[in-house]
Amino acid sequence: MLLAVAGAGAALVLHAPMPWLLGPLLLVAATRMAGLASACPPAMRQGGQWVIGTSLGLYFTPMVVAHIGVHAGFIVASSLFAVALAAMGTWMLMRLAGTDLSTAWFASAIGGASEMANLAERHQARVDRVASAHSLRILMVVVIVPFAYQWAGLSGLDPTIPGPREVRLPGLMALAACTCVAALFMKRLKLTNPWVLGPLAVAAVLTANGIEWSALPGWLMNVGQLLIGWSLGDRYRPDFLHAAPRFMGAVALYTGVSLALTAVLAWLLAAWADIPWATLLLATTPGGIAEMTLTARALALGVPIVTAFHVTRMIFVLLVTGPIHRWLTRARSG
Repeated sequence: MLLAVAGAGAALVLHAPMPWLLGPLLLVAATRMAGLASACPPAMRQGGQWVIGTSLGLYFTPMVVAHIGVHAGFIVASSLFAVALAAMGTWMLMRLAGTDLSTAWFASAIGGASEMANLAERHQARVDRVASAHSLRILMVVVIVPFAYQWAGLSGLDPTIPGPREVRLPGLMALAACTCVAALFMKRLKLTNPWVLGPLAVAAVLTANGIEWSALPGWLMNVGQLLIGWSLGDRYRPDFLHAAPRFMGAVALYTGVSLALTAVLAWLLAAWADIPWATLLLATTPGGIAEMTLTARALALGVPIVTAFHVTRMIFVLLVTGPIHRWLTRARSG
């Protein structure tokens, strides 16, 4: 925890973008790769995810929900694009690193790292390489995108204000209780990302129906980002940069090409949608839900739109990754 706080403090002093997320992430990752035996308890990551999920749900006012419905077609297009990126990544990893089909496919799918690792294990793929690939992809996206936006001055172009704006202690306690119950219920059902999606769903339903119990305090948002950054940095190990350098190089190239193609897709969608290009780029970027929505919130770039794109894509990818893998395996063997 002290390392995470120190990282946030250093990032604040250096005026880095998203200091409460990137500072802990980079310092903890560096010390972990250097061999320091620190650890982030699972409860800490879950706490950070709860903060993020709840805060995102508070943006879903009735007007915003209607706005998202108008752009459903673009959200579907983004999900299909993610599958196309996975196909490209599979080809690149097989050609450039000699990776087997199963490992390449699950390492390239734009889904949650833990979910893709579970699918990889179920289909006899290299779980260690799949997990390493997703860790590197998330690290690259989380570092490159905020710094690029800060350098280009892309912020505040599509601001969205959350429904409740005032912190009320009784309402905050009721909100915390309901969202935690939802998270525990989703966890019991073994659904993906329960501590993000459960609180998000409850807070969004309440806000969309005009029920505004309380906003979240600013300091709590900073703590949530710190916990997410700490947990992301804790994924790295001393052998991370030395393991299968050819494979990791191919993953890095795939991630870079994906970011470039995503920028083109966002530009194309912006020609038809009344959404700024900068918001669409965040909405379609191959990063994780928590990281990209945090970036959208920090940069005041269409938080609900970015959230809707990423949640839909994650669910879609989880549903189709296994069946597509089975089709690819049959096609290759046939």
